Amino acid sequence: MAAQTQALTFSEATSSEAFAERFQASRNGKLAELIAAAVMHVHELIKEFRPSQDDWRKVLLFLTEVGHASDERRQEWVLLSDLIGASALVEEINSRRPKGATPNTIRGPFYRDNAPERASGSSISIDGKGEPLVVSARVQDLDGLPIADAEVVTWQANAEGFYENQQPDLQPEHNLRGMFRTDAEGRFHYRSVVPAGYGVPSDGPVGRLLSQAGYPLHRPAHLHFVVRAEGFETITTHIYDSSDPHLGEDALFGVRPALIARFEPGEVGGQRGKAVELTFVMVRSKPGRGS
Repeated sequence: MAAQTQALTFSEATSSEAFAERFQASRNGKLAELIAAAVMHVHELIKEFRPSQDDWRKVLLFLTEVGHASDERRQEWVLLSDLIGASALVEEINSRRPKGATPNTIRGPFYRDNAPERASGSSISIDGKGEPLVVSARVQDLDGLPIADAEVVTWQANAEGFYENQQPDLQPEHNLRGMFRTDAEGRFHYRSVVPAGYGVPSDGPVGRLLSQAGYPLHRPAHLHFVVRAEGFETITTHIYDSSDPHLGEDALFGVRPALIARFEPGEVGGQRGKAVELTFVMVRSKPGRGS
């Protein structure tokens, strides 16, 4: 009869090893390794900060509240990942691109699927509230050649810094959201309103926790875009208003020099407004990279 392997006795000194050794028979080595590493870091934090039982219950309560705050309109788990820089780091590791290409950023927690398709030149501002803005853009490859029939999804906050899925009772459905297609010259344009910068929502558990800890929760004014075209890597990015005073402390770590644009004052449809011109530069897909 084979001798039975003696399991490690769980103690402060052996806690992470005692957990990890139970994966010895696992057939999914990579997943087991990842879980064991995550648990090791959690155990090390506990050993370093030595929380009381009551402190640990507060941690579990916070995680429970994050789950309860998440639904089809609001993703508090995504917000947590974004604010601790985890989302930005994963994006940075997985979407490195050659010089001249538009850099990726994270989508953020207020993205929604199924933005309505709109004709080039139309407005995404359903309620019409705010300073008029005209966005004109071109989608091209690294050689400067236009990319026709690219799908461009855009969404943004309103003039008060709120997305429509934050205010379902105050803003029309899909307000300040839309999907456009580029023409033969790779161009599209649309009308909107100038977005305001905003503080990351502090009405949920993630914002409350970081605010209490003194973490800056500013987001400079910006537009969101997802650009897709057959044979090219998808671009998910922001465009930031160069005049915003909080460019240096974006809570989601998205600001890059290439993503800062000047919103030029001017006349828009007989009213005082602003206009911005953009260029999105796409990279051809490689095997194993999303297109």
